[in-house]
Order: sequence, then C-alpha cells, then structure tokens
Amino acid sequence: MEYIVKIANIPIKRGGLVKWLEELISKTSDIVWGPAMLVLLVGTGIFLSFRLGFLQFSNLPYALKLAFTRSQDKKSSGDISHFQSLMTALAATIGTGNIAGVSTAVIAGGPGAVFWMWVTAIFGMATKYGEAILSVKYRVKNSKGEMSGGPMYYIERGLGWKWLAVLFAIFGAVASFGIGNLVQSNSVAEALNGSFGISPWITGIVLAVFTGLVILGGIKSIGRVTGFIVPFMAIFYVLGGLIIILLNIKEIPHALGLIFGEAFTAKSVGGGVLGTAVRYGVARGVFSNEAGLGSAPIAAAAAKTDYPGRQALVSMTGTFLDTIVVCSITGLTLVMSGKWVGADTDQSSSLTVAAFNGFLPHVGGYIVTFGLIFFAYSTVIGWSYYGEKCVGYLLGDRSVYVYRVIFTLAVLVGSVSSLKIVWGISDVFNALMAIPNLIALLLLSRVIVAETKIFKDVRRKEKIHGTAKDVTINT
Repeated sequence: MEYIVKIANIPIKRGGLVKWLEELISKTSDIVWGPAMLVLLVGTGIFLSFRLGFLQFSNLPYALKLAFTRSQDKKSSGDISHFQSLMTALAATIGTGNIAGVSTAVIAGGPGAVFWMWVTAIFGMATKYGEAILSVKYRVKNSKGEMSGGPMYYIERGLGWKWLAVLFAIFGAVASFGIGNLVQSNSVAEALNGSFGISPWITGIVLAVFTGLVILGGIKSIGRVTGFIVPFMAIFYVLGGLIIILLNIKEIPHALGLIFGEAFTAKSVGGGVLGTAVRYGVARGVFSNEAGLGSAPIAAAAAKTDYPGRQALVSMTGTFLDTIVVCSITGLTLVMSGKWVGADTDQSSSLTVAAFNGFLPHVGGYIVTFGLIFFAYSTVIGWSYYGEKCVGYLLGDRSVYVYRVIFTLAVLVGSVSSLKIVWGISDVFNALMAIPNLIALLLLSRVIVAETKIFKDVRRKEKIHGTAKDVTINT
C-alpha cells in the first residue's frame, strides 16, 4: 500500500505527514497567489492611479522631500514623525524579498521579470498612497493615548463591516509570526552560520534580546531604532550595488536590453496563464514592496500629520525606494552576472552572493550577507508593530504586552528551526490579508479621491502664502 489516505488529492504516504502538509500548503499558496490575486493587486493600483491622476509621478519629488527632511508638525496628532513612520514601514518592507525574492523572480521568470517588478511598483505607489490616506483618516486613539490605524479600522469605520475587519486582524496577527518573525530570524541564523560558523542558538538568543529591547518600548522606541537602522542598511547595500554597476557600466546596456527584451516575449507574457516574466515579476514585486497587503498603513497611522494626504505621499515613497531603488540594484547585478542561467530557485540567496562576489571578490558576498542580516532584523521589528496592532484590535490593548513577549520568544524559535512549512503558511496569510484590504480600497476609493482633493487645495494655498511647513526640520 503506497499511502494510507488521500486528502485534497495529495496522497499521504507512510510516515509522510509532514511532506503531505508541505504539498497541501504549497497548493493552497499557488491558489491564493494565483492569477486572480495578482490581477486584483495590480488592477487596484491601476484603478487608483487613474482616479488620482497618476499623482505618483507629479508628487514624487515633494513626497521624497517631505519624507527625508524629517518634518514633523508637533501640533498635530500622532506618535512619531513622517520620517520615522516611513522608516518603520520600510523596516518591515525591505527584507529577504529584496535579495532572495528578486533572485527567485529572475531565475524563474528570466530578466524580463525585473521589468514587471518595476511596473508593479509604479502602480503599487498609488495603492500604498490609498492605504495610508484611509489609515490616517480613520485612525483612533487607544487606551494608552497612542494612535491605532490600518485596514481593520478603515474597514470597520469606513465600510461598517466589523466581520471583515476582524478577519484582516486575524490574518495580520498570524502573518506577523510567519513572514514577520520566524522566517526572518531563520534567515539571519542561516546567513551567520554559513558565513561565520556562528551557532543558530547563539544568533537566536542575541537576536531575541535585541528584538525585545526594541519592541517592548513600543512604537516610539521602534521609530527611533528603525530611523537609524533602515537608512544605514539601505545605503550600505545600495552603495555596494552601485559600485558594481559603475565598475561595469559597459554591461548596463546589455542588461537593460535583456530586461526590456525578455519582458515581452511570447513565453514571458503568454506562456501559461500569465506568462513567466509577468507572473514572477508581479508576484515578487508585491512580496517585496507589500503594496496592497495592508501592512504598511498600520505604521502610517502612527505619524504626526495634519492631513491624511501629507502622510499618504510619504508612505507612497516606500514602494519607490523598496522596488525601484533597492530591488533594481539586485536585479541589475544578477542579470549582468549571467549566473541566473540554469540556476534553481532554491539557490536564490546564494545566487545573489555569487553574483556580487563575481564582481567584487570576497567583499561582494559580505555585502549581501550583512544586507540580508540587517534587512531581516529590521523586518522583525517592523512587523512586530503590525502584529501588536492587530492583536490589540482583536483582544484589547492589555493583550499587547503578552504579544510582545511571545513575539520575542518566537525569534529564538525561528532561529533554530526548519521552516519550510512556515514559509508556505506565511505566503497564504499574506494573501489572505490582501483580500479584505483590496476590497476596502476599491469601495472607499471615493474617500481617497475626496481627501486628495482637500490636500491639493491645502498645497495650493501653502505655495501661494509661502508657508515654511514643508521644510521644518525635526531635530
């Protein structure tokens, strides 16, 4: 007898329950992240882009200026500055997807996948803008006087659908332990063990201690730490990549030719249901920048801001920085190296290391390794805040302290565990988060447009009267 029983058309062989579970989760992940979900994610971004007049282009310079002047209106409600809110969101967003995710996309979808990641990011900026504007508009003060916001609040207060808000919060709380904790801490432990032979137990203990010290202090502590770590880690990785690109500038035209050329081949856009380049480019683009998942607006709600539109512009820049800047560095380096040809998706992180090492012997590998460590650690910190807000919404503010302790202990568990199943579960719950969030974005698009018009009027008056609000520096 080959198997004991057959469930979901997958045979459970003797002693193969874990294998069966992995296959079941993999099938479920393929369904929830299938063509319908990808079309819904990108389609929402396209819809909002048209409704908002493609403001992600016209307002990007002002948005970047607003984000990086550390501007903060101290008279407005909120817990942290625009800059700290953006860094908290980027801390959770810039992670293993910027290294392993891009590599997987190029291996599976070819160089053309990079182009479709860019397309996803362009429209995703409008999605991220819409999420943030709703999050700030419908945020509330909790029992500790801190701001609480995100999809669960704008679904409940904007649509009046408490049941859907509860579903989002449940999915978000579970996802925080998966993609936001266990898989990240495991990535750090594997990187340090592979590069320096450090025991996963030692990594787990140290990582748990540093995580606990940060997240037990709440959003203000998280904001201060991410405000330091995120710029440092992003600049470190981007500079390393730029050095490679500048030293091999003659290879850029060829690399760009491959990216644009293979983005529109028959296999890329017509093979299978969506085409390999489109499918993997969109999927990994969304995985990297999280536009539409509903995670980043939770951090946006904590920002000190006078108008929802102002913080929404700041939040929008997160998608630009994550995908157009950081992911492009990885993508261009991989394509230039040529090492993606014939590679397997299981080699994702190691392939990026090999590509960087090929251009910068020895040094390149360390850039990727340290980048992965900082990216993963910052993701843990950022997602801890997302998870605690979901738990607080479901169980009340007193439950947050218990959540923080459990979340910290989970870092140690993730560092010393094998997490193939957790990766799959994380993918599933990320998709489940996106569904209620995208429904809310589409149904509340009129609110997004109305708030945008209000802020456009404010900006027009600021320009006329020469207000100094835009350049106030927070010291």
